[in-house]
Amino acid sequence: MEDETKYIPRGVKTRDVAEEGEMDYRSEYEKEHLRNADLAGRVADLEAKCDELTFKLNRIKENPLWKMSAPLRRCMHFIIRQKNRLKNCGSLRGVLGKIKYKEIERRAKENYGTKSFPTEEETRRRREHIFPKMVKVSILVPLYNTPEEFLREMIESVFNQTYVNWELCLADGSDESHAYVEKVVREYEEKARTMKESVAKSYESSLPDAQEIGPVIRYRKLKRNQGISGNTNQCLEMATGEYIGLFDHDDILHPNALYEYVKVINEKEADYIYCDETTFKSGDINKMLTMHFKPDYAIDNLRANNYICHFSVFARELLDGTELFRSRFDGSQDHDMILRLTDRAKKVEHVPKLLYYWRSHPDSVASNIEAKPYAIESAKGAVADHLRRHGFEHFQITSTRAFETIFKIRYQIIGSPKISILIANKDHASDLRRCISSILEKSTYENFEIIVIENNSVEDGTFAYYEELKENDKIKVVNYEGDFNYSAVNNLGAAHAGGDYLLLLNNDVQVITVNWIEEMLMYAQREDVGAVGAKLYYGDKTIQHAGVVLGLGAHRTAGHSHYGQHRDNLGYMGRLCYAQNVSAVTGACLLVKKALFDEVGGLEESFAVSLNDIDFCLKLREKGYLNVFTPFAELYHFESVSRGLDDGGERAARYNRESEQFREKWKEALAKGDPYYNPNFSLDRSDFALKI
Repeated sequence: MEDETKYIPRGVKTRDVAEEGEMDYRSEYEKEHLRNADLAGRVADLEAKCDELTFKLNRIKENPLWKMSAPLRRCMHFIIRQKNRLKNCGSLRGVLGKIKYKEIERRAKENYGTKSFPTEEETRRRREHIFPKMVKVSILVPLYNTPEEFLREMIESVFNQTYVNWELCLADGSDESHAYVEKVVREYEEKARTMKESVAKSYESSLPDAQEIGPVIRYRKLKRNQGISGNTNQCLEMATGEYIGLFDHDDILHPNALYEYVKVINEKEADYIYCDETTFKSGDINKMLTMHFKPDYAIDNLRANNYICHFSVFARELLDGTELFRSRFDGSQDHDMILRLTDRAKKVEHVPKLLYYWRSHPDSVASNIEAKPYAIESAKGAVADHLRRHGFEHFQITSTRAFETIFKIRYQIIGSPKISILIANKDHASDLRRCISSILEKSTYENFEIIVIENNSVEDGTFAYYEELKENDKIKVVNYEGDFNYSAVNNLGAAHAGGDYLLLLNNDVQVITVNWIEEMLMYAQREDVGAVGAKLYYGDKTIQHAGVVLGLGAHRTAGHSHYGQHRDNLGYMGRLCYAQNVSAVTGACLLVKKALFDEVGGLEESFAVSLNDIDFCLKLREKGYLNVFTPFAELYHFESVSRGLDDGGERAARYNRESEQFREKWKEALAKGDPYYNPNFSLDRSDFALKI
């Protein structure tokens, strides 16, 4: 055989060729890895769709009246729905609870409409109040063929503000048949001048001579309509305020909106502010359709869903060197703008008050996203542009079953890091077998090890199963001696772990989603993320875990949101359909980098049985990491079969002790409230019912 080195060009070493070959190999490996991850995701999507269709088909097959007439069939479906509701409620008490929820909602709506408006005395007091920074807020409103009634109501809501240092900038692209728009605006210009003179007199002795405050209307008639983005950018050219507010031409502001915003600007140096909002119908803000009570700033929520929406007010300096609205994202120009400016902001503040009324009518997005179908693609484009700015590649953005503009984002998994799955166990061999079998048979991710931490088992069947497990080189059993302590048991398991990531898993879970590990890992690998949790169900497909809320429940420690809802439930404002930031996730299925686990000292062993997972997540949050719940990693969790329920005797006493310890340790966090759970919600219920 001829010497292969003679075919190498002069001056090139064989080692260089080997390195080039290695680089080609790595490149092909990465491509294959991406293809495998994509295939796993597609398999998971198809399985979820198949499961959904099977559920629907079984419901039809089990109906003995299917072949009867349509009226009788509808009657039967009604009966089944009521039966399911009873099953989910669990008892007559549960049914009454749902009735109570509807009553709470009805009564709450009454308190968020015109009843929440300030009295004349409150209005006078607020208008006379002088903040250290009496910033001018320029409210931008693009006009286009605005119905006169809507136009007047919008402008009047600005004039009714209890904070008086504003200017209303109106760029009008209306056609000739809507010439009344200019006439109406000119009428209000005169009203603004009169009001400004009055304000100047009342403040003349209280402000520096150089500062002028009071309402102003600035109007520009455009030669042609430039769309939402173009018209709004024209408004911006007229604006002179330090802060910019974005307002739609057919909506209404609460009288206290600007006052509340300027308050947080002064108290918290906020440079981006938003509030809660509602949609209303029939021209009456008391006839609310959907009340959206939002979380504080949460980047993963915002990427998946423009939950901030209205009413955005921000420091003008955030626009330095960048555009306000970009026309290529028309339809979702606000989502694009919010993603860009909140990236730049130093202090994003949420005012947890309902201060914006979004009018629902046939041509509005509030009524139907299909009124603006291009908005869906624009929103995907805006999110994609944001993700690329943050260095993400090879991601996928798809609409979810909740809404066309509520997205599932599938991130690229970098490399194939080893994951150590830690499972604490005492007897219950059948549960452990079901758990491990589901991992081995269902998981599409391959680079993992399973560490079973044995703790005081006594049944022969358990040890016989351990002998079976020894045949699999992915699995090992380590022994923990001493009374059961969930934290100590898992800390021991972590000490034996060889993976880059730790996956805490209860022995009473069963995998549903084939790419469950990938769905969690894609978040856990991010530098800004701490713990990642999955969506867990009871055997009857009702929700056991969908993220943890601080202060929820009778003990005011922590509780699970959407608890007991059916698997098909979309959640509050679609929150069961997208990955989001939460304060904590359950340790029944929790993925975290091993380095972060070590950084915060693992699980706190003084929380022997309960609240150790919540404490762990809060330690991560305290370090500045985000905790994430993803609904796309699904498992069954047959909760507490291993240790029993904490429902009485010593177990109840132990839980009370650990609850008291938790409340003392995290009293400041509990006092502030959960940033991802609006303070308007009741802490006595997990279904996002409003406080009265």
